[in-house]
Amino acid sequence: MIDVTDEDFAAQVIGSELPVLVEFTADWCPPCRQMGPVLHALAAEEADRLKVVQLNVDRNPVTTNAYRVLSMPTFMVFRGGEPVRAMVGARPKRRLLAELADVL
Repeated sequence: MIDVTDEDFAAQVIGSELPVLVEFTADWCPPCRQMGPVLHALAAEEADRLKVVQLNVDRNPVTTNAYRVLSMPTFMVFRGGEPVRAMVGARPKRRLLAELADVL
């Protein structure tokens, strides 16, 4: 899983040829920490079809505000440089994969 910032969000996410799952996260967020192992596994298992990145909302307010992220964790899927799905809250890997099925 890749950490992205306000400075490299466009290159890492908007410019990606693969669909990108972005986790908007925070150090103080217990559900975000809970999702860490799930996202690392997903990143490894789906590396050929999906790029998984995380953006710390406290350190990257420009991107956080641009996408109007208010709750953590928020997951956004970008495809072709555009957000195509948003999900809020922790979820098991199986459910997350089901929610991503039509964008992969």
